[in-house]
Amino acid sequence: MSNCKTCSGENHVHNEEHEHNHGNSSYGLYISVAIFFIGILLQYIIQPEWFINTEWVRLIWFLAAYIPVAFPVWREAFELFAKRDFFNEFSLMGIATLGAFFIQEYPEGVAVMLFYTIGEMFQDAAVNRAKGNIKALLDVRPKLAHVLRDGKYMAVHPDEVNIGDIIQVKVGEKIALDGELISEKGSFNTSALTGESKPSVYRKGENVLAGMLNLENVIEIKTTKKFEDSSIAKILQMVQEASSRKAKTELYIRKFAKIYTPIVFFCAVALTFLPILFVENYEFKDWLYRGLIFLVVSCPCALVISVPLGYFGGIGAASRNGILFKGSNYLELMSKINTVVMDKTGTLTKGVFKVQKVETLLEKDYFINIVSAIESQSTHPIAKAIVNEFPSNLNAESVEEISGKGLKGKVNQQDIYVGNAQLLQQFGISYPAEIDEIVESIVIVAIDDRYAGYIIVADELKPDAIIAVQEMKKVGVDLTMMLSGDKNIITQKVAKEIGLDEAYGGLLPEGKVEKMQYLKTDKNRVIAFVGDGINDAPVLALSDVGIAMGGLGSDAAIETADVVIQTDQPSKIVTAIKIGRATRKIVIQNITLALIVKAIVLILGAGGLSNMWEAVFADVGVALLAILNAVRIQRMDFK
Repeated sequence: MSNCKTCSGENHVHNEEHEHNHGNSSYGLYISVAIFFIGILLQYIIQPEWFINTEWVRLIWFLAAYIPVAFPVWREAFELFAKRDFFNEFSLMGIATLGAFFIQEYPEGVAVMLFYTIGEMFQDAAVNRAKGNIKALLDVRPKLAHVLRDGKYMAVHPDEVNIGDIIQVKVGEKIALDGELISEKGSFNTSALTGESKPSVYRKGENVLAGMLNLENVIEIKTTKKFEDSSIAKILQMVQEASSRKAKTELYIRKFAKIYTPIVFFCAVALTFLPILFVENYEFKDWLYRGLIFLVVSCPCALVISVPLGYFGGIGAASRNGILFKGSNYLELMSKINTVVMDKTGTLTKGVFKVQKVETLLEKDYFINIVSAIESQSTHPIAKAIVNEFPSNLNAESVEEISGKGLKGKVNQQDIYVGNAQLLQQFGISYPAEIDEIVESIVIVAIDDRYAGYIIVADELKPDAIIAVQEMKKVGVDLTMMLSGDKNIITQKVAKEIGLDEAYGGLLPEGKVEKMQYLKTDKNRVIAFVGDGINDAPVLALSDVGIAMGGLGSDAAIETADVVIQTDQPSKIVTAIKIGRATRKIVIQNITLALIVKAIVLILGAGGLSNMWEAVFADVGVALLAILNAVRIQRMDFK
């Protein structure tokens, strides 16, 4: 078949774009079908004497049905002959059908080529369906951007927009380029990027991405990337290139077909001529017919199209669920994962600090106002969390940063100390002993050399983190582990809450690498590491499958990881495993089906117990069944 990239030799194998244009040849197919079925009626049902008893009439009739569908196949065969590729699907089909005409089995010769062509059309339809999700991604690329030029908004191609330009996006339009939202807020449908249909609200100053659909109000955006560097462009490039990275099963089928095709050709020749040496009453026509059946049955199309189509369907199904695989090799590896190692911040937790508790000896509002005034002078994430939640209307003066300990300054002529326990110890300020037992990040506050209270700030668990780990256990992941740079006591607390098997905190990047190297000494472990794709690059590279969590908009994540989960949901790790396993199951089913049916018909054909019609089913019929099985993954629900 035309998309059987591995039926033939190496030249044909690597020609990924090698496809028939069935749209242009469909009229020829219709003509062939009409002539063929009228011929069948004449030969087997009506049986007029002028047709039955006149050989040249039958020959011309069935040649008229044969030529429109055979011409494209023979053209492909001769093109490959010119490249010294003599044993391929096209030559097998061509020789088999010419042989059928030679022994005057005209209807069977036409049937082989006719159903072969029909099979190709079904195959193309299946491939197009498998490509549907990628085509949907291609469709999200905006064609126009309304850019501010000379005080007016002009419609231009996104390629013509520069970094720093202001673009306007109307309701119902897609954002053309990545940028910073300068309108107060916007509501967007991000389903084309994340697979999530729930609207997302972004506020002024937040980054928005090309491909998002504006749902409410006209908005303005200051672009931060060129069109070709936008997140959607990189995602599209990754998905489109995924098919070039083949799974081991797919590569094996390629090598198998390259050796298998010439072998079956010579077996068919041997089946035709060798019996003359040991069979009494040898009839050339009879044994040639058996050899032709052998040729038709042995074409490995059912194998070589269903295997890549299965993986391609899996990649498409994954992209529909907001998961991007960089190749079918990673899809296959994902099906074997039994160990999942995760970073903490940004993977299992939101990576955003929130105020969890305020404890004070003073009036609470006054206490928070003072602390926020001091923290507004800091860029530390904890300070930002306090200021964002409790903006201050007071002014801080003489703010001094004490490295690694906190801040000291003045508010309303009072000396304010905001930091950790070491800060208060440095200035000889006592505080309650039970504070030392708090494991979360804590900001201790003293006013005029007296303890005044504390604020607990912590990173929150993602909503589906616990469920994700539970589901990992259900799909057979026997070891879940966390490697974190955060304090070990916090790491252990989070790990216990989530239900992880093991956890290690206080690790620098090299510490994570050591843990991963130790895990890999167990050859039975197939390890996925889940991180942010930036800080964890060495561990992502060491793992069997590196997964970037929340990779949407992160160039580094897309570059580093093998799999990119575009949302911030840990549960998508399980979805990726399920898709990998469903894909592999379908591929194995197709290989088994094709080999069993072909083996049965080959044996029957060699023994003279099957005919060309059964051979056609064994080739085209099994290929169609395998294709239908492969596209099932497009309808599966992996939630």
